[in-house]
Amino acid sequence: MDNLALCEANNAPLTPITFLKRASECYPNRTSIIYGETRFTWPQTYDRCCRLAASLLSLNIAKNDIVSVLAPNIPAIYEMHFAVPMAGAVLNPINTRLDAKSIAAIFRHAQPKILFVDRNLETLARATLHLLPDEEQRNLLVIFIDEPDRPKRISSNDQLDYEELIRRGEPSSSSVARMFRIQNEHDPISLNYTSGTTSEPKGVVVSHRGVYLSSLSVIMGWEMGKFPVYLWTLPMFHCNGWNLTWSVAARGGTNVCIRHVSAPEIYKNIELHGVTHMCCVPTVLNILLQGNSLDMSQRSKPVQVLTGGSSPPTALVEKVQRLGFEVLHVYGLTEATGAVLFCEWHDEWNRLPEKQQMEMKARQGVGILALADVDVKNKKTQESVPRDGKTMGEIVMKGSSIMKGYLRNPKATSEAFKHGWLHTGDIGVIHPDGHIQIKDRSKDIIISGGENINSIEVENVLYKYKKVLEAAVVAMPHPMWGETPCAFVVLEKRKTGQGDCDDQFMTREGDLIKYCRENLPHFMCPKRVVFMGELPKNGNGKILKHKLRNIAKSLVINDDNTIGIKH
Repeated sequence: MDNLALCEANNAPLTPITFLKRASECYPNRTSIIYGETRFTWPQTYDRCCRLAASLLSLNIAKNDIVSVLAPNIPAIYEMHFAVPMAGAVLNPINTRLDAKSIAAIFRHAQPKILFVDRNLETLARATLHLLPDEEQRNLLVIFIDEPDRPKRISSNDQLDYEELIRRGEPSSSSVARMFRIQNEHDPISLNYTSGTTSEPKGVVVSHRGVYLSSLSVIMGWEMGKFPVYLWTLPMFHCNGWNLTWSVAARGGTNVCIRHVSAPEIYKNIELHGVTHMCCVPTVLNILLQGNSLDMSQRSKPVQVLTGGSSPPTALVEKVQRLGFEVLHVYGLTEATGAVLFCEWHDEWNRLPEKQQMEMKARQGVGILALADVDVKNKKTQESVPRDGKTMGEIVMKGSSIMKGYLRNPKATSEAFKHGWLHTGDIGVIHPDGHIQIKDRSKDIIISGGENINSIEVENVLYKYKKVLEAAVVAMPHPMWGETPCAFVVLEKRKTGQGDCDDQFMTREGDLIKYCRENLPHFMCPKRVVFMGELPKNGNGKILKHKLRNIAKSLVINDDNTIGIKH
């Protein structure tokens, strides 16, 4: 058998851009994109992507050149997930919630050749460009994206326009064939910058092969059938929308694009278009609770929701499901090319009490098929921890869907891949049934008198208190125990009068501490509750605990157990 050689017929490099070609051929009458009054079919999206790729090539874009895009969830950024790699380039979706200084740092590191900018973000883009050296500004071609139903705004220097690029692209049949025939499946397809909750953002390079396998794994893990109607509530700049940009094409689905994520917008689109699937971080689950919910009792099936980014409290999942959503918890990270653990549901769990079912849903789950292995290891010995659901260790993984590495950062790449595994920095346990459950980030563990306190466990209890909308728990200094939990809480908006604010403040803090003492071992209970209008978050909706830790460091518990402030 050794003489059976690989050839063009049996060795096609794996790439998700082929999903677009297949969708145009297999689903010619299916709607690919809905955006307000704009509608495209899959053949139209295929044609637009081919034309855009041809125009990029005419602008001398070469293999592995970086093409950045600063845009919300509009059709253009979806099309670029195909057109840019079809031109041999590497897509770099930029977080639109970053400030000019942060984006300029990304540009200096990534060194893109072209920047596509949504017209509504022109002010941010120009502020960013002013922070770049003159030479970098001259070498960066800026192309604006105008709304498809609005006339083009002509600027003083007549800059290129996105729709004009598509109109003037003239791909030949031979050039289109080359667009879908990549040379090496390990070539980069996207450059995604990490959110940087614990450190400076890094440029994560992911490959055609990794994205192809991850995209199909999402379909299998979510049990996504054909023709889904997918609502884009998750930013496409967030790890390529967890690869759903490509997965929806593979299933011949419809992408419902929305510029702004709000409860009215979500419920309106669910009703108008019969949305079947959506992804979001737990912050959006809170948004669903605050909006005017839609009566979904007449729907044959609930809206399928994939949530991750941070662990959703069981109480929050329970509330959202009552509105007509079916929540599936996943775990992923940019370095792993999206979601890598799915909380696969067992039929026998349906017979459990509702509270236990919600606890099962809070688990991160089992590895996707694209992973070769996933484990929880003792950080010191690198031995696998027992599968007892109690012994904690670091979550590690390996497989073809893992990133190629960090752009221009060999030291960080080597550190992430030490011992032959991708080290996540997340602390978790493995249950006897193989499901992994995160207990905390390694930096978020609170050590009080030698005892480890999982902040997530304390947060889950706080979320069950009926007036709590959001909660985060970090360490604060303690003179005897070293550290003790400090809770930062956002309360649901009161619909009654304010009353005596100071009295209510003290009452609420006392009530929450008492509630925690009734539901947790006393050493795990917060000694201080700080109320905030909103919790600090990064551009992906993750709570910035390092900022809360800085606040907590200024709080001290005196020897007489009273609260003080460091000066």
